[in-house]
Amino acid sequence: MTYAAPLADIKFVLENVAGLGKVTALPVFAEASPDLVESILEEAAKIAADTLAPLNRIGDTDGARMVDGKVQVSPGWQEAWNVLVDGGWNGLPFSPEHGGMGLPNVLNTAVHEMWQAANMAFTLCPMLTQGAVNAVESYGTAEQKALYLPKMVTGEWTGTMNLTEPGAGSDLAAIRTKAVPEGDHYRISGSKIFITYGDHEMVENIIHLVLARLPDAPAGVKGISLFIVPKFLVNADGSLGARNDAVCASLEHKLGIHGSPTAVMAFGEKDGAIGTLVGEANRGLEYMFTMMNHARQAVGLQGLAIAERAYQQALYYARERVQGKPTGWTGSGPTGIVNHPDVRRMLMTMKCQIEAMRGLIYSAAAHVDIAHNHDDAAERARAQLLADLYTPLVKGWSTELGNVIASLGVQVHGGMGYVEETGAAQHFRDARITTIYEGTTAIQANDLVLRKTLRDGGQGIRVLLADVAATADAAAGLAIGAKLKAAINTAIACTDWLVGAAKEDPRLPAGAAVPFLELMGIVVGAQMMAKAALAAQGATDGFLAAKLITADFYADHVLSKVDGLGQSIQAGSKAIMALDEALL
Repeated sequence: MTYAAPLADIKFVLENVAGLGKVTALPVFAEASPDLVESILEEAAKIAADTLAPLNRIGDTDGARMVDGKVQVSPGWQEAWNVLVDGGWNGLPFSPEHGGMGLPNVLNTAVHEMWQAANMAFTLCPMLTQGAVNAVESYGTAEQKALYLPKMVTGEWTGTMNLTEPGAGSDLAAIRTKAVPEGDHYRISGSKIFITYGDHEMVENIIHLVLARLPDAPAGVKGISLFIVPKFLVNADGSLGARNDAVCASLEHKLGIHGSPTAVMAFGEKDGAIGTLVGEANRGLEYMFTMMNHARQAVGLQGLAIAERAYQQALYYARERVQGKPTGWTGSGPTGIVNHPDVRRMLMTMKCQIEAMRGLIYSAAAHVDIAHNHDDAAERARAQLLADLYTPLVKGWSTELGNVIASLGVQVHGGMGYVEETGAAQHFRDARITTIYEGTTAIQANDLVLRKTLRDGGQGIRVLLADVAATADAAAGLAIGAKLKAAINTAIACTDWLVGAAKEDPRLPAGAAVPFLELMGIVVGAQMMAKAALAAQGATDGFLAAKLITADFYADHVLSKVDGLGQSIQAGSKAIMALDEALL
């Protein structure tokens, strides 16, 4: 089957969970009328269904490849990219000053959910280009902005982020790529790996953002600078100049997302690639985090998107596949396996967690809009605090769930899910990278615990949990309300334990970090489900009544895991390092 955007769910979450109205009330988004938002969502859904989804399988079976030294994208990719460029879609969240639409980030997030679900391998390209625009817009000089942003915003040029090297993966302190000053520019030399859309022929230029070291740079992460290194040099009038010494040496052969070219980039193999410094020297990692945080939220969105795609396919298959008589079935004639209790359990597990993820991710995006655009400093600060705490949950929890839900999709299909014929296996393969790139789940968990919890003694987490508690109080009359209150107490106890354990042995909170991230994801996800249930309160049938049932299911089957995670965190951390390495 193909993909149909879940527009009813998307609109419901935007309006009732993420607080789109609070965002569009900001003066900067005065143009984002309900009619315009409706039109954007409807048109994006058509692009997802009609343009991108039909190419998803093609990208898997006929992926990107090197042909005569050039990267050839999958059939149909070029035409699909032209659709986005012609419609100005890449510029949706950017300032009209640079040719963008000036619409909210949360609306862009909803659009990209549909496109990631329709074709994740393809949508990585606009995703990373938008991240590159954010970095240049935030830290570039006026000249750099004028030179690069207009065509990056429109999508006429694409962008990449170049961090990882063969000897520097998660440890960016080990970066060896060099940048040598030469007049008003720098000569860049070195190798970068795992560069998504590092090369292709869909556009006339690719703008690489590259981390490198100056000759006199201090050691470690404090000695990293950020450079713009275009595929083709750009003249002062915006026209293209000579080919830069930045080439794709090879493409990786991957488990999934075959349509996305993952390049090994060689800079300076001949004369040295020409680059220009972004911002101040030795602050490159700080600047790159603007792009990385965008990418982390966007990859979390991929977890949601691939889960939605896997769920839709599993549901369709379960309704069509007839196999045995379900236990307790009283209907006449044969029925699909959708009425087998365990298949229904799997589908409900998929559905409720998708709804929780969508609420979390859209809420995170809305907080970014408020943090950047509200006229009250206190509101901006509070929104930024919550956005910072949401980010590792969005990236870590949502991608782990995306893998689990894609796996459940295979299970619903049974043996037909394990073969490539149905396409369920592709979703499972495509999902696997999401917990790895842009920072593994452990990196997200360490960010949440070692940085954002321990550095302030858990104060930020308590602000977040107080926000969750306000929702639980409002939902006291619903089944999920009381259970959420109990889960909050467990989360507070775990926060206190982390702060205390760090003083005893720093390995204890590090070992508990991933379980704590999962616990917090489940708790904040429950808040989103409670908000949805409050909006649906009193409904007796149809779409809204379903929100009450999925909230109850989430409370009983997902939120109930918090107690076990709490025990694992507080009582189980010492056992992690207790066994001698030789006995592993």
